[in-house]
Amino acid sequence: MKAGFWVAPEGADAAMTVMPIGAEPPQSARKLNYLATSSAEEMIRCCRRTAMLLPQLADALAVQKADQPGRLFDITDFPDDERELITQTLGEGEVAGIAALPSGILAQIQEAVMAGVWRIRFTDPDGRLLADYIEVASIPAAVRQACSALPASISHGPAPAGAMNVMPVLTEIGDRIGRYSDGDPADIINFSLFPMSPQDMGFLQATLGTGPVKFTSRGYGTCRVVAAGVRNVWSVQFYNAMDTIILDTLEVADIPSVVIAAEEDFRDSEARLRDIEEAYFK
Repeated sequence: MKAGFWVAPEGADAAMTVMPIGAEPPQSARKLNYLATSSAEEMIRCCRRTAMLLPQLADALAVQKADQPGRLFDITDFPDDERELITQTLGEGEVAGIAALPSGILAQIQEAVMAGVWRIRFTDPDGRLLADYIEVASIPAAVRQACSALPASISHGPAPAGAMNVMPVLTEIGDRIGRYSDGDPADIINFSLFPMSPQDMGFLQATLGTGPVKFTSRGYGTCRVVAAGVRNVWSVQFYNAMDTIILDTLEVADIPSVVIAAEEDFRDSEARLRDIEEAYFK
């Protein structure tokens, strides 16, 4: 059995890390450099709605707080060239993911190179675009909406043959879920230091299930964050360059901090966005 609480089914990792927001996924620096090209200069002259949007995003970043709801900017009806310019201007940051809403709508999420600025595309089950938004927030509201229908407690049968520690682990997780309130520090169970047999891990996976949200963060190394099928329970796994798990944890938290924009991110992103506006859009 592969190591780790959560293991991506064949092809699932690509599905949750490649966001079809732009026609081509170049590096963030290349996307920002595009603004200095003659093609971008002509596009900027024509795309005045994008030029008007950027200071609005910066103003929203200036007042955004980490513990407050975010602000949405609807760009669904923007012309294709305007939305492409927005894609090129915002770039692709470290965090990307998907959230399956209870309605069946899928939210495809990509953080900009400015942390705390998110591009969210909503598609129907057949992949047709329903809405396209920019959101200034610590985490997109769609993530919490997707998790809202999850059960708040664990139910399971008897331990399987060969189990060692899964029952006390499940008891501990259930206790932590019951005591957890939004805003509390995360409770972390580290499987890298905890002896779990394959039977333990298999039963734990089957009991907790896989939830509707998956993220990948590619900051210092790769981190994969997957919601369990129980509210406020997350698999958080860190990988090395060989794609081997080096830290395998479960977190009891509202949202794991590794994918959340912090208070200082909003101020830094505001300054960066205003610099881009001043350099290329005025």
